[in-house]
Amino acid sequence: MQIVLATGNRGKLREFNQMCRDEVIAFGELLGDIDIVEDADTFKGNALIKARTIYNRLEGEYIVVSDDSGISVPILGNEPNIYSARYAGEGASDRDNLLKLIENLKVKEVDRAEAYYTACIAIVSKYGEYTVHGWMHGEVISELRGEGGFGYDPSFIPYGYELTLGELDSEIKSSISHRAKALSLAKPIIQMLLNIKRKKSC
Repeated sequence: MQIVLATGNRGKLREFNQMCRDEVIAFGELLGDIDIVEDADTFKGNALIKARTIYNRLEGEYIVVSDDSGISVPILGNEPNIYSARYAGEGASDRDNLLKLIENLKVKEVDRAEAYYTACIAIVSKYGEYTVHGWMHGEVISELRGEGGFGYDPSFIPYGYELTLGELDSEIKSSISHRAKALSLAKPIIQMLLNIKRKKSC
């Protein structure tokens, strides 16, 4: 069974390919561009919407993996949360979203604040639906540092480090990120589904 990632985000696809030994392809290679309305009120709900939408459009046996993730800042009422990708409005760039977050920190008159990333991975196949979560805690700062990563990475410092995710080596980031933690829980599920297929083929 082919593993299909239900995202058009190149940054996420790159991270998944770095963390997952099995070959992962983006759904766009099979289906082209699809506009998926993510209107749930949780990361889990949105991850399932994406995975179900792609799975239902594919013909054949696939394992569809989707991710919904974002950053939450308690001092800002846990914003942007599920709206992380469109914090500055529909069609906003990563930089637009990040600058809005920094602007809102300055309104609160703080240079840094507690924050955390959440990632939910949903897995959909003919054998059922599964979801897992991962978190990464740290602080956001009111400046941009580093060119690595994507999203809010240039302003997020994980606990235990002095550099932002934009400055940290990609291998370090891949080992501590919310997505890596969620994927470590998703991998046994994906492997189980692949093994079911192999046993049924024998």
